[in-house]
Amino acid sequence: MWTKIAGIILRNRIAFIAGVLLGTIFMGFQARKIQMSYESADLLPKTDSAYLDYTRFRETFGQEGNVMVFAIQDSGFYQLNKTNDWIQMGNDIKALQGVNALMSITHTFNLQKNTDLKKFEVLPIFPSHIETQAELDSLAYVAEHLPFYDGMLINRDKHTYNMMITVSAEVMNSPARVKLVQDVLEITKRFTEKYHLKMHYSGMPYIRVINAENIKGEMYMFIALSLLITAIILYLFFRSFRIVGFCVGIIGINVIWAIGFMAMMGIKITLLTAMLPPLLIVIGIPNCVYMVNKYHAEYVRHGNKIKALQRMIQKVGNASLLSNLTTAAGFATFIITSSQILVDFGLIAFISISTVFFICLILIPSVFSYLPVPDTKQTKHLYNPFINKVIDKLIYLVINRRHTVYYITIVLVIAGIFGITLMKTTGYMVDDLKETDPIRQDLSFFESNFDGLMPLEVTLDFGKPNQVFKLSNLEKLDRLNTELSQDPDLSRALSVVEAAKFANQAYYNGKASYYKLPSNMTKNFIMKYVMESTGGMNAMANSFVDSTMQKVRMNFRVKDIGTKKMEAKEDSLYKKIETIFPRDKHDISVTGSSVIFFKGNQYLIKNLFSSLALAIVLIAGFMAWMFKSKRMVLIALVPNVIPQIITAAVMGYFGIPIKASTILVFSVAFGISVDNTIHYLAKYRQELQGTNWSIRSSAVLALQETGQSMIYNAIILFFGFGIFALSDFGGTVALGILVSITLLAAMLSNLILLPSLL
Repeated sequence: MWTKIAGIILRNRIAFIAGVLLGTIFMGFQARKIQMSYESADLLPKTDSAYLDYTRFRETFGQEGNVMVFAIQDSGFYQLNKTNDWIQMGNDIKALQGVNALMSITHTFNLQKNTDLKKFEVLPIFPSHIETQAELDSLAYVAEHLPFYDGMLINRDKHTYNMMITVSAEVMNSPARVKLVQDVLEITKRFTEKYHLKMHYSGMPYIRVINAENIKGEMYMFIALSLLITAIILYLFFRSFRIVGFCVGIIGINVIWAIGFMAMMGIKITLLTAMLPPLLIVIGIPNCVYMVNKYHAEYVRHGNKIKALQRMIQKVGNASLLSNLTTAAGFATFIITSSQILVDFGLIAFISISTVFFICLILIPSVFSYLPVPDTKQTKHLYNPFINKVIDKLIYLVINRRHTVYYITIVLVIAGIFGITLMKTTGYMVDDLKETDPIRQDLSFFESNFDGLMPLEVTLDFGKPNQVFKLSNLEKLDRLNTELSQDPDLSRALSVVEAAKFANQAYYNGKASYYKLPSNMTKNFIMKYVMESTGGMNAMANSFVDSTMQKVRMNFRVKDIGTKKMEAKEDSLYKKIETIFPRDKHDISVTGSSVIFFKGNQYLIKNLFSSLALAIVLIAGFMAWMFKSKRMVLIALVPNVIPQIITAAVMGYFGIPIKASTILVFSVAFGISVDNTIHYLAKYRQELQGTNWSIRSSAVLALQETGQSMIYNAIILFFGFGIFALSDFGGTVALGILVSITLLAAMLSNLILLPSLL
C-alpha cells in the first residue's frame, strides 16, 4: 500500500504542492476571523443538576458574577479634595457604556420617612460636589453609621473603601468588555496617581479580561519561542538552514490550518486552545525528523534521491500514520468529557494533528524531490560520534544488563506507587496564577478586608406565593444569615432581611439601634412605606425576591478556599439550612459562580481520568491492529505507562495537586510518548524479516536505526514543552514541566526497557 502511496505522491507532486498552498491561503483568510473567548468556560454539562440549579437561579434573579470591584486603603480618605475627586471618578465610571450601576460609600442612598405621603424617600447621602470639610465630616458620619453598608462598601477598622460596578450582560460576554475595563483602569489611574495611592482590582469581569489578554499575548510568545527553539535544535542536528527553514515552514502551515479550522468551527481562543499552536509546532517537528533522517539514511546507502524518498514513505509512512493517530487519539479522548472547553480543545487538536501528518507526508517528499541532493555536511548527523556512543552504551545495557534494568524499573515503580498515594486533589479560582500575580494579590486583599468576593447564592422556595415577607419567615432568614455569617470564609448575606432592617431604621428616623427586623406591630406600617417608595428599595427587592414573593435569594461572598474545602462547606451549608428550613416544606439550592467552579473542577478531574483510560484502550487497539499480538501490545504499553507513574509520583512528592490543568498531562504525554514505541517496533518488525526472525539481532538493529531519531525527538519535545514554564499561568507551567519530565522518562524507557523486554 505504501509503495502505491509513494508513487502517487511523487508522480503528482506539483498538484499536491499547489493544493496545500491554496488550502493554506484559504485557511489564512479564515484564521483572521478567530476570536478570543470572553465568556466563562462551561465546565459542567448542561444536564448536570448543579448547572440546572444555576440556570434556574439566573432565570429568576438575573446574572450574578458580573460585578467589578476596586478599593483603596487610606486613613485620610475624608479630605475634601480627595473625596470630591473620588465622587467624580465614580460619576465618570458610571457614565461609561456597559455600566448598569455603581456603588461606593460616596454613591449610596439613605431612606428618609415622609409621614405626609407615608413612604420612604430614597435620597443620595453625598452630593456631586461637597463645598466644605465640615459638610464632608457630617456626611461621612451619616454614611459610616449605616450598618447596611458596613462590610460591603467600607471596612472601618482597616480604613478600606470599595467601589463596585455592575456590568451589563451584553458587554460582559463580548469583546466590548475589554474597552470597558481599560476605560475603568484609565479613570482610576488618574485618581491614584494624583494621591499616590494603590488601587486594588478584582471581580469576574476584570479577572476574565486581564486573563484573556494575557492568554492572547502568551499564545504569540509561545508560537515564536517554540519556532525558535525547534529551529535551533534542528540546525544543531542537521547543520542545514535549508532543512531548518523547510521544516519550520511546514509547521507554520500546520499552525495556519489549525487556527483556520478553529475559526471555521466557531471555536474561540481560551487558555487551553491558546496552547494548541505551539503544541502543534512541538508535536509536528518529530514527523520531519523521522522522515528527513530516513531520507538521508536511504540516500547515503545508494545515492538515488527519488528512490530514497520513495523508500522513506514506504518504511516510515505506516509508523508515522500510527504515531500521529495515537497522539491525536490522546487529545480526542477529551471529547467524551461533555465539558465544552475540553470538547473544543480535543476536537480541534484531533483534526489539527491528523492534518499535520498528511501535510508532512505530502510536502516533505514533494519538495525534497526538487531540492539539491543532501551533501556530506547535511548527512553528517548520521555519524554523530556522541549519539552513536550513547546508542552503543544502550545496546550494551540491553544485551548484558537486562536484570539490572528490571530491578531499577521495579524500584522506580514501587517508589512511584508510594508517591501516587501522596497526591492531593484541589483547585482554586486563581490557582493558575502565580503567587506574585497582581490579580491573586488583590484577591487576597479583598478576602482580608471584605470576606471574599466569589458569589455564593442560597435560594429558598417557600412553595406558595406571598410568603417571603411574613415576619416569621424574615426572622428565620435572619437567623440563617447570623449562623452562616459566623463562618470565617463567608461574608454576611445581602438579602431582603437587610433591606427590611434598613427600612426599620429609617422608620425610626435613622437611629442605628433600630437596624433590626420590625416588630409584628410595626411591620405592616413599614411594608406600606416600602411599597409606596420608588427607586433603590424596590430595585433591590426585585433582585432578591421573585415576582410572586415565593422565592428568595441570599447573596453571600466566599473566599477562594479550594475545591476540597468547598465541597465540605457545601455539605455543611445544606445541613445548617435544613435545620431552619426543612426540605419537606422548602426547595433549597446552594449555587453561584463559586459552586459551579468547584463542581466543574470535580467533574473535569473525574472525566479526565476516564479519557486517560480511553486513550490507553484506543492506543492498545492501534497496537493490536499493527502487530497482531497480545504480548506485543503489553510490551508496547509497559514502557509508556511507567513514565506516567513516575510523573504522578513527582506530583505526589512535590505537592503538585491533581486539578484540571495537571490531569491533562497524562493523556497528552501518553499520546506523544507512544510515538517512539511505534517507530521502534515498526523497525523491529521490518528487521525480523531480514534477520530470519532473530529477536536479539532485530532489537539491536532497530535501536541502531531509530535510536538517533528517538533521542532527537525527545530533546525537541523536552525543550519544546519546557518553554511553557515561562507562562504566567500555573496550570500551563505545570503542564509544560510535567510533560517534559514524562517524555524524558518515556525516551529512556523506550530506549532501554522496551528492547530489554523484547
